[in-house]
Amino acid sequence: MSENAILEIKHLSKSFGQHDVLKDIDFTVRPGDVTSIIGSSGSGKSTLLRCINLLETPTGGEILFHGEDITKHSNQAAKYRSRVGMVFQSFNLFNNMTVLNNCIVGQVKVLKRSKEKARENAMKYLEKVGMAPYINAKPRQLSGGQKQRVAIARALAMDPEVLLFDEPTSALDPEMVGEVLSVMQSLANEGMTMIVVTHEMAFARDVSNHVVFMSNGVIGEEGTPDEVFNHPTNPRMIEFLSRFHKN
Repeated sequence: MSENAILEIKHLSKSFGQHDVLKDIDFTVRPGDVTSIIGSSGSGKSTLLRCINLLETPTGGEILFHGEDITKHSNQAAKYRSRVGMVFQSFNLFNNMTVLNNCIVGQVKVLKRSKEKARENAMKYLEKVGMAPYINAKPRQLSGGQKQRVAIARALAMDPEVLLFDEPTSALDPEMVGEVLSVMQSLANEGMTMIVVTHEMAFARDVSNHVVFMSNGVIGEEGTPDEVFNHPTNPRMIEFLSRFHKN
């Protein structure tokens, strides 16, 4: 096991029938890392994240969590997901529950916390993301940006070691993107370990310390933001950047 690694992805592959979506993926996540996974649509980014969270079963390879291959312990998936939380593109909130109850239910069911302790913890994180005034609202009464901030609070309330974000701003209107990115930036500043699949190149460049560029199911380039954005060597990365180039 690499020193201090929380997650190690080793030779990971995923196929759907004859279609290889992920091929021989390797990278390591250490405490406090903000890893941005970038690349064109269909390059395997979201599938990779879903494999890391065991929402998809890898076809081959290992996912080591503190040195233990969690793909061999799928019966412990719920427990593992409480340590490695996920924020989805489409929020995945429970529409029949209030904002507050959305943030309580997982703590009570999975972590076996008392309702009182879970409520206290939920309030702490709803305040953190600026959603405390909306605790009695239902998701349908919220904007997309507000829903995503509740989803982040819900994930944080489980006290995860790592947070996975699957294109957390892609379902939002442009004016709401900033409010979600600013919450994510403040989490990064506080040392939260995050893996973020994103089309927000400025976030990947300015907030990450590790960037992974995926192309056709393989890692085409990885390194620091400076290496990947300013000194790319992979032709596909150079072409990708030319379309997204921001000064």
